Amino acid sequence: MGLNLDLWSTKIKDEIYGEVTDEFLELLLKGMDLAFFFSSGYRRNIDGFKGRYLFRTSDNKVAASAIFKDGDMQVRDSAIADWDVRVTFKNAKALRDFIFSKNQDILNSILANEVEVDGNLNYIYKFGFLARDLGKRLGVA
Repeated sequence: MGLNLDLWSTKIKDEIYGEVTDEFLELLLKGMDLAFFFSSGYRRNIDGFKGRYLFRTSDNKVAASAIFKDGDMQVRDSAIADWDVRVTFKNAKALRDFIFSKNQDILNSILANEVEVDGNLNYIYKFGFLARDLGKRLGVA
């Protein structure tokens, strides 16, 4: 796969605990994809799950998509048109804080104008669970 897992783990840890860069979303999505490939226990979280996510910044400079289907996850470095949920975030830090907050307080993030969500909020809770579960498995959250 050409990706050193220790290097990836260090990078995502830096993004979670340190200064967040635009790489955060890419690292998170690609890390989840790798974890689904290598860990049957983690992959069980998406058995029978279908969902199409679009993540983007409000200025559209950063966009990525995640598609869950048939127990697999695909990551795209571009926006998809037919999403189930679209998350528009002010910056990478706002997205990190939103996804990794312990209570995943969507209302506070929305009221602070840091995150805007269109679509079914249950998909956001599912994604937050997947991200936090990955962080726990890696010992970074």
